[in-house]
Amino acid sequence: MTVLREIAAGVHVLRHPVLDVNATLVVGGEAALVVDTLSTAEQAQDLLAAVRRVTPLPLLVVNTHHHFDHTMGNMVFAAAGAPIYGHEEAAALIGPALRDRAVLEYPELADGLACTTPVPPGRLVRAADDLDLGDRLVQLRHYGRGHSAGDLVALVPDADLAIAGDLVEQGGPPQFDDAYPLEWPDTVATLLAQLGPQAQVVPGHGKVVGPRFVAAQHEQLAALAWLIREGDQDGAPAERVAAKSPFPQDLALCAVKRGYVQLNMP
Repeated sequence: MTVLREIAAGVHVLRHPVLDVNATLVVGGEAALVVDTLSTAEQAQDLLAAVRRVTPLPLLVVNTHHHFDHTMGNMVFAAAGAPIYGHEEAAALIGPALRDRAVLEYPELADGLACTTPVPPGRLVRAADDLDLGDRLVQLRHYGRGHSAGDLVALVPDADLAIAGDLVEQGGPPQFDDAYPLEWPDTVATLLAQLGPQAQVVPGHGKVVGPRFVAAQHEQLAALAWLIREGDQDGAPAERVAAKSPFPQDLALCAVKRGYVQLNMP
């Protein structure tokens, strides 16, 4: 049985075993918010059942970014009447092509994805929005591009908590396939500035962390961005720059190539 774990008053996290991805429930006095909806309709049904064991309140949904493991469960929550919030860049990328790419990359999820209809957010956020759950405010903020073009952070000020999506990664190293490695450090620095010393941060994958973990990952991202800029100035091959990265070389190579493209755009 899928179980949500309470990490702060009225804030519950499901760390799903498939892809080690997190979904978060924030319960207010009049409504509850689900942040990210997992990879398939079946997973989302289990998540919805777990949410309903915690609260009967009306639901809202937020997608932290467009990737399938955070959004393909949207159809289940939309069918339950929940409005779905997401950044406008993320909404534009959620569709059949995203699902089909996931089928190719994760064949073990193909059957579940075949029964899943992508549903993009209908409530679009550009820079900021505030959700009143009744005696609890959740602040949606786009601090800039990082892991993707449309990363959203959900801040729960009264719980001293941030739900960061894949801007922060604990379950594995950051992924750069759709990333903006030259901008990611500044985006995380802005997030860090919002955190108190005892804040909790729910990453996109893995266990809940604190500001020191986020600061350490920021330093790694900043080091990579510096290497990319320096390598571009020197005309260094991407492979040589990636070998110096604090992240695994195959992942860093993707980041370096994307950074080079950005630096040389007309």
